Amino acid sequence: MLLKERYRLFVDYFSTHNPDAQTELNYGNAFELLVAVILSAQCTDKRINLVTPALFERFPEVHELATASVEEVYSYIKSVSYPNNKAKHLVGMANVLLNEFNGDIPEKIEDLIKLPGVGRKTANVISSVVFNNASMAVDTHVFRVSNRLGLTSNAKTPLAVEKQLVKHLPKETTAVAHHWLILHGRYICVARSPKCEICPITYMCKYYEKQLKTKKKID
Repeated sequence: MLLKERYRLFVDYFSTHNPDAQTELNYGNAFELLVAVILSAQCTDKRINLVTPALFERFPEVHELATASVEEVYSYIKSVSYPNNKAKHLVGMANVLLNEFNGDIPEKIEDLIKLPGVGRKTANVISSVVFNNASMAVDTHVFRVSNRLGLTSNAKTPLAVEKQLVKHLPKETTAVAHHWLILHGRYICVARSPKCEICPITYMCKYYEKQLKTKKKID
């Protein structure tokens, strides 16, 4: 199957079956999303959604978080992964927002990654979800699923995956495709034992093709 055809099938399926895919993080505005995404690094969205309601109630805006102590922020997020570092990042992020961006969430990737706790993946999430830019955030799910499906080839780093996906996806679908890949990886194309038996897109999956060929050889 040609790469162009594989991308067409991928977009056609998810555009039909999940056209409005969204993040599973709960948030009410751009600031809350930024906080939630920083917290979600190496942690589940389910856990973050349990923590953020009280956190957002205590620190509803940038100013409140910027003037908070790291210790107090820690008390709200201590059940997430790496709470000490994340508490420092959140307070630092809020201070940089106030001092360099007048409290507003910047749109450009190069500005977003200036914020403590914000790497390229988080920056791309904000860019795509908040500003609807054709940005592709690559987490472990996106990395794994895009490779298995055959949407990427010899992409050894998240940046390499990002570049290939952005190059071949239609610009208007890039932002939502991030969610398609994440959700597919979270619930069907899981890391250890992908659920190929219930996967609706095996007809376009390179990994599944290889599995069938291997099975035929064994048989």
